[in-house]
Amino acid sequence: MSLPLEGRSAIVTGAGRGLGRAEALELARLGAAVVVNDFGQPGRDGSGAASTGPAEEVAAGIRAAGGRAVAHTGDVADHQQARELVELAVTEFGQLDILVNNAGILRDRMVFSMSEDEWDSVIRVHLKGHFNTTHFAAAHWRARSKSADAPVYGRIVNTSSEAFLAGSAGQPNYAAAKGGIVGLTTSTALALAKYGVTANVICPRARTRMTADVFAGFQEPAGDGSEDRLDPLAPEHVAPLVGYLASPAAAQVNGQLLVVHGGMVAVVERPRVAAKFDTKQDAFTYDELDALLTPHYADRPAGETFAAAEVLGLKHE
Repeated sequence: MSLPLEGRSAIVTGAGRGLGRAEALELARLGAAVVVNDFGQPGRDGSGAASTGPAEEVAAGIRAAGGRAVAHTGDVADHQQARELVELAVTEFGQLDILVNNAGILRDRMVFSMSEDEWDSVIRVHLKGHFNTTHFAAAHWRARSKSADAPVYGRIVNTSSEAFLAGSAGQPNYAAAKGGIVGLTTSTALALAKYGVTANVICPRARTRMTADVFAGFQEPAGDGSEDRLDPLAPEHVAPLVGYLASPAAAQVNGQLLVVHGGMVAVVERPRVAAKFDTKQDAFTYDELDALLTPHYADRPAGETFAAAEVLGLKHE
């Protein structure tokens, strides 16, 4: 029996470690040929010299297991290097079928303390990095579709975060970038649907190099003989969803946001209109808005905002 991704090719960014590594291995296990991208900087804040080691090691592991893989060690936030990444997939494997955007860094700070560089660097790697690879992959699929005069096979899986959904106070740059990625994904989903391409976004929770301090000692398997159990925050809980969204089985899943971690997947509903007010005049006045909106918000729970902090309580039952 053939594997669901047999004959397909994929790019996974930030695949030298953590989530990206688990996702690249899963796609390879499902039969895809994989371009393993990782810039290789050791610091979770994007510091340190770039290295070919992480990407090369994952690619070598896939090949050793009988799969097909090549490494790409460029910076996806650089427009030209993102172009070269997509071109590498096409050159090595004939075409690109799947793009998984995962690369990212953290530079946490409260908004009143954050420097311009801390803001710009996180937006650059996450949001611009997602755009760059999406741009060149989309152009590739559009050209193929026009040449064939028919839809092609294309899958994009982007990586957002619960920090965007819940409004992480100490991560204004990261939350903004991850919110932007959701907007990029829904726009892309609508733009590319006619070419046969789907675009979805996940909000994963996992214990990785980026989150080691956040989840230190949190939900680790207890020392009661359960050491062989998979850590509830292991990246391997996330990878199967990426494999599914990249597969033919997910052809009807497009423009969706899913939270995933620890043996749980939650489909997040799009925003709904909670209330609507109409002026009784030609245009609203301050007094009319005061009479309508002030009572509306008077009985709302303290601290309740548009952020959906309840997602942080989701867990496997």
